[in-house]
Order: sequence, then C-alpha cells, then structure tokens
Amino acid sequence: MRNSPPIVLTIAGFDPSSGAGITADIKTIAAHGCYGVSAITALTVQSTAGVRRVAGVDPELLRDSLAELAGDVKVSAVHVGMIGTGKVAAIVADFLQTSQLSNVVVDPILTSSSGAALLDSEGIDVLVKRLLPMADVVTPNMDEAATLAGMAVKNADQMKRAAVRLHEFQAKAVVVTGGNLECAVDVLSFPGKDAKTFRAAHLDSPNTHGTGCAFSTAIACQLAIGRGLEVAVLLSKAYVLEAIRNGYSIGKGAGPVNHMF
Repeated sequence: MRNSPPIVLTIAGFDPSSGAGITADIKTIAAHGCYGVSAITALTVQSTAGVRRVAGVDPELLRDSLAELAGDVKVSAVHVGMIGTGKVAAIVADFLQTSQLSNVVVDPILTSSSGAALLDSEGIDVLVKRLLPMADVVTPNMDEAATLAGMAVKNADQMKRAAVRLHEFQAKAVVVTGGNLECAVDVLSFPGKDAKTFRAAHLDSPNTHGTGCAFSTAIACQLAIGRGLEVAVLLSKAYVLEAIRNGYSIGKGAGPVNHMF
C-alpha cells in the first residue's frame, strides 16, 4: 500500500475564479505532492476583474468543520489565508490554540488587489493579538506589512524594519514579500537575527492573480514535507515565479498564475 502524502489544511475564503483562495490553495497543495483539506471562512463574488462582494460563513459551521477535520486526519501543516471577520478570526485562533498543530503559516490578507476590504477592524485586532504569536511564519506583502507595522514600507530596508515591528507582536518568523518592486525582493526575518533577502528578476506579466496565496500555501507544503523555513521560502519563491511565467490569460482582468505548471 502506498504511503499517504502529507496533509495540508488551508483555512481561507472562496474565490469563484479559482485564481486565489481555497481552490487555488488546493491546486498549490496538489502541485507539491501533498493532500489538501480545507475549511472556508468566507464566500466572495469576484472574477479576474476584482472582488464585488464578501459574505462570511457561519462561525459555528467553521468551528465544527475544523474540529471534524482535526479529529479525522493527521495535519502536517496549516495555511491561514483570508479570514474576513473578527468572529471568524476568533474561531481560527481558538482552533489553533486547542489543536496545537505545527507548521502554521498565516498570510494576513487585509484587502484584495482591487481594493476591497477582506478583514474588518475586529479581525485585524485578533490577527495581531492572537494569530501572529501562534504562527510559525507570517507572510505579509508590503502593503499588509505597512498596515500591521504602522509605517511606510516601500523598499527592502523598510521591509526589514516592518518585520522587526511584527516580531514585537510576537511573530516568530516573518516573510515580507515585495514582488511589485523593480527587483522582486522577499525578506525573511527571525527575532534577533540578521534578515535574509531573496531576490529575483521582476516578471512583467498581467497574470499575477493569487501570487500571495500560492506563495504562502507553498511554504506550508514545503514545511509539511520536512524542509526548513529558509529552504521553504527559497523553493516557494521559485515556484511562484514559474507559476507567473506560465500564467493564464483568461477573463477581463488579472489572469491567474498557473498553479499546476
């Protein structure tokens, strides 16, 4: 009988276009040879043209779904994406605190690329006070890092300073992503240590929908496989670059990356 692959749990919202969110996460998990299980935090009305509407799920439904999964399968890593509301964020925090699962990756999604708010103020408070300290790694982009750290984040030096600020909120490891910079830069920071910088050429492509979800989920997969965080970040960055390079031109807006390239 074949050995079962590592199981990665993704807790995130649903994007009907499948460029981001829970369905994109499942594709990323499959591409890494892992098995994905999921719990949906919110439903959205969106397409490649942007997010039109967001509706959170019943928090008790989410709580029961997470408990059912945790009681049934061995989860090797957890990815937390869009959580939407403070009530949902509290359910996720309670679950992580109770389950004590390892390899927790939190992608602090605050707004969509089209500008729609994806986490309310109560949710941001839960994110900072409860989820960041329980995460093994947090993966904000520059805008998210700026909001959470309360400072401008426009370059690699400011990315490093923002990461230090997030460490003050008890974040164990932080990866600030800068894919929009002229030279795509990601900064990996650990408390009290020099930050490590990962650089790559900027790809001029319209097909970038879902890059943050793909990157953070890929890290969860690499950790589930057993790789260290620095290698996980390096391989996940390479994965996303090729996913962008092989992205699809579909729809009227930003096309998705190719999760299964």
